[in-house]
Amino acid sequence: MVTIRDAFPGFSVNDINAAREFYGTRLGLSVADGEMGDLQISLPSGQAVFVYPKSNHEPASFTILNLVVDDIDRAVDELNASGIETKIYTAPDDFGTDERGIVRGSASGEGPDIAWFRDPAGNVVSVLVT
Repeated sequence: MVTIRDAFPGFSVNDINAAREFYGTRLGLSVADGEMGDLQISLPSGQAVFVYPKSNHEPASFTILNLVVDDIDRAVDELNASGIETKIYTAPDDFGTDERGIVRGSASGEGPDIAWFRDPAGNVVSVLVT
């Protein structure tokens, strides 16, 4: 059996500068340049995320990063105010989102309140209340 010492998630982007600005400036996460032209994002939990440039990048069709917030409405307001669209799904794939792109799962007991948006590379990211 392999002895695993640690693990970290990673994903690709097609423009590392746009990713740096998006994750660092617009989302306010701690972002550092890596040694290989990559980015190292430090999440509030201390977990590191490896973001690497890929010339033939294809956006992930699934959520690559879930960001936990205290207030879904405030988070969506702040994202929308910074130009980030949170209503990215439409029927039949809209998961019951409201006009702002929020699923109110806690009201029905069917999961968290959550809203999805895309990074500049087209990857899906979410904000949610747990």
